[in-house]
Amino acid sequence: MTGDGPPEVGEYAVDVRDGRVGRVMGCVGPYVQLRPAGGGAEWDCPPEDARPTVLAEALRARVREINAEGRLR
Repeated sequence: MTGDGPPEVGEYAVDVRDGRVGRVMGCVGPYVQLRPAGGGAEWDCPPEDARPTVLAEALRARVREINAEGRLR
């Protein structure tokens, strides 16, 4: 994710309004669509309120996704 544009699809971002971490699913209108780690409903986040995750945040989110995938099998 760069600081001069919308986050890239597939990257993790933090919604600074409430601290939620989500995977960027795309952009719809003026918003970035974020999906919670492990699945769930996407939410809209203004691009200016989406910041890159630090390594620890991204790792926690990825572990949640892997755990959720294991429960589906």
